[in-house]
Amino acid sequence: MTDEVLEHALLHVVPGHEQAFEEAFGTARGIIASVPGFRDLSLGRCLERPATYLLLVRWDSLEAHTVGFRGSAGYQEWKALLHHFYEPFPVVEHFREVSWDEADPTTRPA
Repeated sequence: MTDEVLEHALLHVVPGHEQAFEEAFGTARGIIASVPGFRDLSLGRCLERPATYLLLVRWDSLEAHTVGFRGSAGYQEWKALLHHFYEPFPVVEHFREVSWDEADPTTRPA
């Protein structure tokens, strides 16, 4: 089993600041992408609530995000670029993919 982790955050951007957020995020992408243990990310904008975004980031491990990225100088730059856009501040959660033995149907999720 891999230690790969998927970070999930719903980002509630202050209405009216979506374009500025997206521009700042374009810069911030380069910061997070340079961190060891980063794999990839996606940012989606909600169709029903256009000031809400879904951020998904794949990391090699939980520690790559919580210790490596958050403990880096780059994280301070990330915060300065993005954190003032959020109201309320997002809850960040981490997920690991569920896997099962394809050959054994009793191990598949229902």
